[in-house]
Amino acid sequence: MLNTRENPLSTTTGRAGLRILISSRDATALRDLQCVCQRMPGLEVSTRLVSNGHVDPLYGLDRMPDLLLLRVSHLWREELSALLQRPAHERPPMLVCGPLGEQEGMRLAMQAGARDVLPEPIADTELVAALNRLVAEVRLGNGNEGKLIAVISAKGGSGGTLVACNLAQQLSARAGNTLLLDMDLQFGSVTHYLDVAQSHSHLEVLQQIDEMDSVALRGFCSHFSPTLHVLGGRAGELCLPQDAQPEQLDALLQLARASYDWVVVDLPRQIDHLTGSVLEQVDRVYVVVQQSVSHLRDASALVRILREDLGVRGDQLQIVINRYDKNAAVSLKDIGEALRCANLSKLPNDFNLVSQSQNTGVPLGLHAPKAAITAALRDLTEDLVGHQMATNKGLLKRAFNRFFGG
Repeated sequence: MLNTRENPLSTTTGRAGLRILISSRDATALRDLQCVCQRMPGLEVSTRLVSNGHVDPLYGLDRMPDLLLLRVSHLWREELSALLQRPAHERPPMLVCGPLGEQEGMRLAMQAGARDVLPEPIADTELVAALNRLVAEVRLGNGNEGKLIAVISAKGGSGGTLVACNLAQQLSARAGNTLLLDMDLQFGSVTHYLDVAQSHSHLEVLQQIDEMDSVALRGFCSHFSPTLHVLGGRAGELCLPQDAQPEQLDALLQLARASYDWVVVDLPRQIDHLTGSVLEQVDRVYVVVQQSVSHLRDASALVRILREDLGVRGDQLQIVINRYDKNAAVSLKDIGEALRCANLSKLPNDFNLVSQSQNTGVPLGLHAPKAAITAALRDLTEDLVGHQMATNKGLLKRAFNRFFGG
């Protein structure tokens, strides 16, 4: 008889989490594996306790999982052989653990489609690392990449880093695993905004990117929380623009998008080979301005470059007006008309609260969750997540119509 317990983790990600099925004949092993998997954001976990019955761990499923974690039993030959009898497209990417025979078991597991075989006892860190590799592989294969979000100030002091750090924290809390990448190679400050120590720098990662996988990338990052990782410069390290190449950055962004649901990039106020490489790939770019003629003049030049030279579409561009004052001489209408942009968001002026947040390294969502500026940042996040969900549904509908003539 087959017993299947569905234990999906709730998820608020902009896209659905990957579904992983854990199958075992051993209830204790099943529970231990489930505990580890449930600590990994972005996975919807279900379990199947097999007792007698069929040896095929996928037998009778109404819906195939995206991933399979199979803990084989003393019947490992029969279990793996049953999987081998299925067509390759019906076998999900798989990790295998349990009491396997050394050579024959490894060979049969690999033939059945196992990406890795983990001998017991399994350390939690070893299992998490293997799952991270598998998740990254599946996302790349599915084209299910994380979304790339860039934030740039129209003028120095506009508040771009404030928006990038708080947007990343909000996304990590509400919408999935997030990487915050500081691309100001010389004077980046995201690590100070979030009060994290940077033991490795983005330059180290860029120089070693060809040898990295998702596990290595996560290891090089600082961890503000389990779902928010930070990669920036190291204190006292001088990094010149020529030290990093666009090909390295492209490889880093590809790996980051395969490893995280969201990649938020805090860009310096300049257009060069590195910032241009990011801006050409963005799903959304936020230009942060304030209500002055000088800010508006610089914002106009920047927006023109984004549109005409870097190909940023209108629906990818959003203007964020920091320290908004309804009585300012430069109005919302002035900004919208000058920049030819209807996507305008306002952040209220709360200098003292923002200063406290920056000085303590605690994002506004944690420091002052009920404040007006926090609510505005939360709206910014929810608009971004909602827009992405609507985009995904639109793509699905178009694909359905194309194939079925709807």
